[in-house]
Amino acid sequence: MKKLALAAALSISATTAFAGGMAEPVMEPEPIVEEQSSSSSAGIVVGILALILIAAAAAN
Repeated sequence: MKKLALAAALSISATTAFAGGMAEPVMEPEPIVEEQSSSSSAGIVVGILALILIAAAAAN
């Protein structure tokens, strides 16, 4: 009988040790996506420089 009472006491104390021990959920932030501007002039500048270099190479 003592073993039964001891087992019951241990099982009750073991279950109460975990009561309320849930951690808060961690929410990951949403990634922010920046839209590309449609008025990019970098492609035009590279194209003009390429034409100038080709014309200079053809002239020599």
